[in-house]
Amino acid sequence: MKTALLIKEIYNDGFRNLGHFMVKEYFRVFACFSFAMFAIVLYAFVFRLATGFAFD
Repeated sequence: MKTALLIKEIYNDGFRNLGHFMVKEYFRVFACFSFAMFAIVLYAFVFRLATGFAFD
């Protein structure tokens, strides 16, 4: 739980004094999109490992 709070605090510090509202929202949406894409990649990799995919 401490790690999750630390990650949340780092994320909030990254967007604290960023500037213009549109720039701030753009980077926030981009960060969420990037995290979602990374989660999809991790899911696909774990799924391939669980189903016995041959990595040749």
